[in-house]
Amino acid sequence: MSYKDDIHKFIKENYNIEADYPWEKTPDYSVFRHNHNKKWFALVMNIEKKRLNIDLEENIDIINLKCPPELIGSLRKEKGIFPAYHMNKEHWITVLLDGTYPLENIYDLIEISYDLTK
Repeated sequence: MSYKDDIHKFIKENYNIEADYPWEKTPDYSVFRHNHNKKWFALVMNIEKKRLNIDLEENIDIINLKCPPELIGSLRKEKGIFPAYHMNKEHWITVLLDGTYPLENIYDLIEISYDLTK
């Protein structure tokens, strides 16, 4: 199970923003940017679990989202939330899209990230 398609649909319906696929080597990595300033607010990727220190030899869909630094510590205590993969860990988090963290909560985090990057 992956929330990847749900995330794409949520962002399209709520912000009228389509995914951008900027990298040839990773064509399934999708970036979501504000239309007016092109700042990223979400990055959806499929990575090896071991990159998040999960001891399994398989891949997983994730989303990177910007959060206020004062929330990151408490969020990272939640199951399914990790220090940001390939982003500034002080301002970004990585969320598993495998059902570990509730989809409605991910939507809330997308809204926070969207607002922080306006």
